[in-house]
Amino acid sequence: MRADQVYVDPSALARLYVHQAGSREMAAWRTKTQGTLAVTHHGRTEIVNAICRVSFLGHLDADGLAEALGDLAGDFATGRLRLADLLWRAALDRAEELSRVHTPKLGTRALDVLHVACALELKLRGFLTLEARQQALAGAVGFRLVQV
Repeated sequence: MRADQVYVDPSALARLYVHQAGSREMAAWRTKTQGTLAVTHHGRTEIVNAICRVSFLGHLDADGLAEALGDLAGDFATGRLRLADLLWRAALDRAEELSRVHTPKLGTRALDVLHVACALELKLRGFLTLEARQQALAGAVGFRLVQV
């Protein structure tokens, strides 16, 4: 499946910019997957925050932080990532609906539900996440689950 057909959870995408569990697998997947990944404005904020939080925790110095943020900006500039616009009211309404139907059974967190709703609103076919409950939700609503 090409990258432009897959929604990648921002917490998984952040592993491309800072070393965490799953970073090696994410890098290997991204290397072999052609195309541009769609990232919502909220998703980009989540990635930036994840990188900055790693710095706060002392796992990145100032140079490493600047490099990681620069790599992210570079991926947007070169087209490996693109900002995807969507109607946030529709995404939030969809997330509320998903929560009512699936969270009592799956125990999904609100942000995980929101990302699945965004992927539905963007009409993508695949979903990649490293979160088990989010993966269960994505599968329950019909996404092809992408494994790394």
